[in-house]
Amino acid sequence: MACSYTIFLPLVFFMFIVPITNSRPLVENLTNTNNVTHSIPAIFVFGDSTVDPGNNNFIGTIFKSNFPPYGNDYPTHTPTGRFTNGKLTTDYIASYLGIKESVPPYLDNTLGLEELMTGVSFASAGSGYDQLTADTYKVIPIQQQLEYFKEYMTKIEQQIGKGEMEARINKSGFIISAGTNDFVLNYFALPGRRKQYTITEYQDFLVQNTRNFVQALVDLGARKIGVVGVAPIGYLPAVMTLSSDNRTLLEFYTDVAKGYNQKLQNELQSIMKNNSAYIGLQVLRSRGEDVAGRLTYDFLFHTISGFTGFEQWRKGCCGTGVIEMGFLCNPNSYICPNRSKFIFWDSIHPTEKTYNLLFLAFRTMIDTLAS
Repeated sequence: MACSYTIFLPLVFFMFIVPITNSRPLVENLTNTNNVTHSIPAIFVFGDSTVDPGNNNFIGTIFKSNFPPYGNDYPTHTPTGRFTNGKLTTDYIASYLGIKESVPPYLDNTLGLEELMTGVSFASAGSGYDQLTADTYKVIPIQQQLEYFKEYMTKIEQQIGKGEMEARINKSGFIISAGTNDFVLNYFALPGRRKQYTITEYQDFLVQNTRNFVQALVDLGARKIGVVGVAPIGYLPAVMTLSSDNRTLLEFYTDVAKGYNQKLQNELQSIMKNNSAYIGLQVLRSRGEDVAGRLTYDFLFHTISGFTGFEQWRKGCCGTGVIEMGFLCNPNSYICPNRSKFIFWDSIHPTEKTYNLLFLAFRTMIDTLAS
């Protein structure tokens, strides 16, 4: 029988929280101190709001963040379409690799050849591996993101030739961050998929879709691919609020994510074994644990409050912090005076500081993929 648990969440996008073992400044210097040589000429990003720098600005969806207070701490102090107060983890990765200061949205038709050559994001807030997720919320399905990448390749080939284009793709870095919306915006929020699949069957369905997507990138020449697992769903302010802080329910949601991540890890290892060319393919990890890890309620609280300098993790900086996100976090909303003390910017999305810490957690893995 399909799972009967339901979350009524009209606007939800997620990023995982990875424990960091010491206190750090708001945004750490990105200078490469490990003497690692990086040879990645471009970075390409696919997924949801955790990596969407503003593609949703250009489509007809309510899932937008191109208004204040989003972007308050971005270098230009203006909203960009990123669902946070500043930069995303992918922006920090691009800067660290010496590629560019931030990853732009592909649908911005003002981008010049230089910006296109060094990579773009095709991600769309609200999207996922399940086509139904994107269709329901009128955002860009991940399969359409793949079609945009093919379109991109054609544009670049016309400028530099097929051989050089293919060589750049082989050396470039690819990041995929999706899946959480499939569970929270779709499976747990709407009845359709729960009537079709048990939770185990739905996990398998998403893993297969992920495999197909990754294999499609490999077939197009991608060789350095990082795949981000699903968030620990139960430990986010909006979910806690709408689930009435039911710990049993919240732990169930997070266990679902953890189980999916393990299945995903196994599937990615299978892809590596079945491709003759070397593929640097990993579920991005921190300290050897999958991104959902073993994050229990108490462990998450003590890790965040005890090691990273955060004082608030149960609510976001915008408004009351327990339900506001997207258009509910707007120019009329109250904003906390010290964003560096908050894990979350709104009731779902991390602050820039959290994204920076996530980048730092991934840096060793990034060095491995980029070398």
